[in-house]
Amino acid sequence: MIRGTWEPRPAARWEDAFLSGNGHHGAMVYGDPVDDRVIVDHHTLVRPNGSEHLAAPELAEELGAIQNALLAGDTEAAERFGAGRPLVWVQPFHPAFQTRVRRSGADGLAPEEQAVSTPPAGPEPSAYRRDLDFASGQATASSGRWRSQVFVSRADDVIVQHITGPASDVEVSLDPALPGAPAGLAIGRATVLTPHGARLALRLRYPDSELSCIGVTTLRVEGGTVSVDGDGVRVTGARSLLLLTRVRRGPGDPDLDAEWAALPDSGYATLMDRHLPLHHAAFGRCTLSLHDEDPARQGLPGSELLRHPESPALLERLFAAGRYHLLSASGLLPPRLTGLWTGDWDTAWSGAFTTNANLNLQLASAATADLPEVLDAHTRLIEDQLEHWRENARALFGCRGIVAPSHSDGESGHTRHFQRAYPLHLWTAGADWLLQPLLERAAITGVVADSLVSACVEVADFYADFLTREGPDGTVAIVPSYSPENRPANASWGTVNATMDIAAARHALTAAAELAPAHPDADRWRSLAARLPRYVVNEDGALAEWAWPGLRETYDHRHLSHLYPVWPLDEINPYDTPGPARAAHRALELRGSENDSAHGHLHHALVAARLRDGSRVSSALASVLAGDFFHDSLMSAHYPDRNVYNADAAHALPAVVLEMLVQSGPGRLVLLPALPAAYPRGSLRGVRTRFGAALDLSWTPEEVTAVLRPARDARVELRTGPPPGTPGGAAEPGEASWITLTAGADRVLTVPRRETAGR
Repeated sequence: MIRGTWEPRPAARWEDAFLSGNGHHGAMVYGDPVDDRVIVDHHTLVRPNGSEHLAAPELAEELGAIQNALLAGDTEAAERFGAGRPLVWVQPFHPAFQTRVRRSGADGLAPEEQAVSTPPAGPEPSAYRRDLDFASGQATASSGRWRSQVFVSRADDVIVQHITGPASDVEVSLDPALPGAPAGLAIGRATVLTPHGARLALRLRYPDSELSCIGVTTLRVEGGTVSVDGDGVRVTGARSLLLLTRVRRGPGDPDLDAEWAALPDSGYATLMDRHLPLHHAAFGRCTLSLHDEDPARQGLPGSELLRHPESPALLERLFAAGRYHLLSASGLLPPRLTGLWTGDWDTAWSGAFTTNANLNLQLASAATADLPEVLDAHTRLIEDQLEHWRENARALFGCRGIVAPSHSDGESGHTRHFQRAYPLHLWTAGADWLLQPLLERAAITGVVADSLVSACVEVADFYADFLTREGPDGTVAIVPSYSPENRPANASWGTVNATMDIAAARHALTAAAELAPAHPDADRWRSLAARLPRYVVNEDGALAEWAWPGLRETYDHRHLSHLYPVWPLDEINPYDTPGPARAAHRALELRGSENDSAHGHLHHALVAARLRDGSRVSSALASVLAGDFFHDSLMSAHYPDRNVYNADAAHALPAVVLEMLVQSGPGRLVLLPALPAAYPRGSLRGVRTRFGAALDLSWTPEEVTAVLRPARDARVELRTGPPPGTPGGAAEPGEASWITLTAGADRVLTVPRRETAGR
């Protein structure tokens, strides 16, 4: 089991800083013995920009005319729905400040210690090392006698930094000077000496707002003296330093004495003892081991291992890192576009929760990889915004029920993204996709929360009111309809019958009827779902992105919205719907990668895995692993060449690994459905299946073994992937066998791989 990663130099950029987090606070740790910096983040830190006061506009009265025009063949009619409204981004996510412990001078340092704060081009300094322990969440850096340890406590909700062997003279401060900070940011500081150290505070009042970002730190020193020095304090002759930091966002003048007093009065060891069981247990529930033919690669620094994209050791470490970062970013809220971290006030796309692929992909492994902490955070995001989603449905479409926005800052769930080329206010499938991970958890645990049933009913209520138009064949027409973030080659973005919208409506109506069979509208929901149009196979033999006559495909695009019925819904699969599955595979073959977004490649891999195409999974993975998408921190970028800090690849990659190794449904288990040839042997522990069993998996070129630990009785269809050496492409599913599971009775399955071709 991979426990972490390491580097031989401090981080030179904030993107390379090691990350720690508890789902509320985040820490970005440079590990520099000369200037020991930790950037402080928090999920609630969003900068007021006026969007917080905006609700969804009242457009419902205009809807009927737009629908009539689209159905009559006006392919640009949807552009008039909300036309003239400005594009308003949500409040942008931003960092708070950085804690700094700076040596007053480099005198007396060993030559290698003098060099580490500005890494040279020559040999790496042998005395220096920084590590990130995934199992504890602690980032450690050491050089000679100096050692700095940082973690974010899940038990006490505080950033903990413990430094031993500091220089004889150091300056400690809270530094707000981070890139992109807005002009007019009002900065206030406070410093109070205490018998055991000092208390520091920093207040950043946003321009034109009564809100502030407020950070407090207590400094405890062992030995030595502390004196006020400029914007911070000077510590002389101390044996160790302990910094405890919290930050929050709020109005008015803070009571600093109360803020400082609320910080824990405990030592480093006690704080770690309280934190460790919570983090360690969660991270360790699911583990991956891939057997690299070169064992030495396991010990390489992350930056060096990234130069070996074909190495099983790299995928193994990125699986562990992705799982670690996903857990660390989830708590108060699920992960943002940047997870829980940023070192720059100018975050791309506002560092929002983007719900038309990004957040969805990041959450894709949470249920099967046994991270309820992540899904609890996701549930909070949804439940806190349901009233806004209701307002979206009413104001925009004149309907009951709920419509989720495409972007949120974590505070508002209102729709206000109006843009001709990205008319995300037309997109109605968001609520169904956002509820999908929670439905997956319900299938795994057998427990369906009342709040989940209520939300599913509200999605069905929306479609019951919205789906009132018909196409020329008498089926329901979804109008307006939008396939994020694509457009037909011969029409505008807002159209009729996007395949994703058809799939989402059918799934939402059917799911609500199944979860609430006694609801007075359950039969109506089923009837409406049955009247939705069938998917269309186009002249290229591919599943069409729009099921409406005359609309032509645009194949070169990063999003794969029209393959929503394949992944995550599993409505189209090689076992129950082989014809549509072949059409979906053809659509995947024709899809371009457009701008090489990481989420596009990994979305491609997820769909390919469902369609049993291991070679296509391998190709999509290679695009990311060899595309320079990962920073030294093993956090990812949105584009190749580490361009635009973004968590999509880091958090979605574990889901791709899981899907290529094991898939399950309420009554189905598929072992090694899409295993790339580069990973001929390995093991996966702690997977949760949708029929209520935990699963441990191991495989070699000769056989695959699964140990099932069912929590409830089940009869399960068993299938396996193609044997080694099978030509590329979507493998035929072949015949199935059946197994019967009894709650509490472990079951061991061993299946020869070479003798089961096509199964």
